[in-house]
Amino acid sequence: MNNIHDTIVALATPPMKSALAIIRLSGENSFSIVSNVFSKNLTQVKERSLHVGTITYQGELIDQVVVLQFIAPQSFTGENLIEIVIHGSPLIAQQVIEVLIAHGARAAMPGEFSSRAFLNQKIDLIQAEAIHDVIEATTLEAKRISLYALTGQTSEKINPLRIKIANLLSLIEVNIDYPEYEDIEIASKEKVITDTEAMIALANQLIGEGEKGKIIKEGMKVAIIGEPNVGKSSLLNTLINEDKAIVTNIAGTTRDVVEAELNLHGIVIRILDTAGIRESEDVVEKIGIKKSIQAIKEADLVIHMLDATSETKIENREVLDILKEKKVIEVFNKKDLIKDHDAKRLYISALKKDIEPLLNKMLEAFGLEQANYYTPSFNNSRQLGSLLSIKKHLIQAQEDAKADVTMDLISSSLNSAYEAIIQLMGLEGKVNLGDEIFSRFCVGK
Repeated sequence: MNNIHDTIVALATPPMKSALAIIRLSGENSFSIVSNVFSKNLTQVKERSLHVGTITYQGELIDQVVVLQFIAPQSFTGENLIEIVIHGSPLIAQQVIEVLIAHGARAAMPGEFSSRAFLNQKIDLIQAEAIHDVIEATTLEAKRISLYALTGQTSEKINPLRIKIANLLSLIEVNIDYPEYEDIEIASKEKVITDTEAMIALANQLIGEGEKGKIIKEGMKVAIIGEPNVGKSSLLNTLINEDKAIVTNIAGTTRDVVEAELNLHGIVIRILDTAGIRESEDVVEKIGIKKSIQAIKEADLVIHMLDATSETKIENREVLDILKEKKVIEVFNKKDLIKDHDAKRLYISALKKDIEPLLNKMLEAFGLEQANYYTPSFNNSRQLGSLLSIKKHLIQAQEDAKADVTMDLISSSLNSAYEAIIQLMGLEGKVNLGDEIFSRFCVGK
């Protein structure tokens, strides 16, 4: 069974040939373990330092290395920590790790260094999640959003709401427990209604920012649908600027969902080119249509493509019912083949690569503004779920106040909202609500 007091070791760089690689150790015995195989004694060092030397084992030279030494608690994990810079050979890395394990270290579990940083309160849960997001970022915009979280800027955004809830809770608690104090503001139902209104507005702002931040960080899934031969595959090829989908004038050419990715103003768009939707007795085509319907269900945005030279539309009832619950852009292709254009319609020519109006419409559908790319936000499913929970409890407190229920019940809903904030930040057991409430008053002095 793994122990949080063990000294752990792992390769901190990818397991591949490179100029250099880094091996990391963390734990109370890091310095003594490394000193057993390093050419210098690190156990007496009292401050952060860098050392050049060699790693040897049983008289055999393994590598010339650079050792970076971090003294607890001034390290990423809050523990004694060492980073060994070696030559980037997977063989050397394996040898060094095996030697360190032989002298008392343990192979780290996935994410264990970040976990220790969290447990030792060097980072909060938002920052811990951001480590993975920064590594996985595929656009500069996604990286920027993730770095806001990693540096703590996102975490700071919850503080105004947390303070407002604690202030109102403290006022209610003191009114209940110390009614004889006449110089304390009265916690009236009207104040609860007014204060929760401001809190709900703040929660809504954070949720809105988070939903847009999620789009920037994770991208969107967009399905192109329509009847056969309206130009769906031509549009896919134009969007990604390559001939990925087969294009012919034969209806039903696309039999399966073809996927591709597009970077649209910093948003990764996963494009799904679907089989043409129509009534068919062809077994293979029917399977393709079934997959198209599933792609529509999974899509965040649907581009419903029509032929500008005809007035035919999708008649499939199942598809039409799904579209009622989706964001849909209706676009008329083959603009170059018609003379009269209806001002109320969106026209493009996929074949002529005239699709700028559609790209603008897609960005508009995402609801993003330039400011969203530079706004810290709680943008993963867990974080947004916590914000929705906070909002739900605040609404309950407000409704209870409007219904003139007792203050202790109102206080219970506010307590739940506060606890949801603590869960959002991963601070369970680290923050005492009672201490925070009564730190605002000097009752009984």
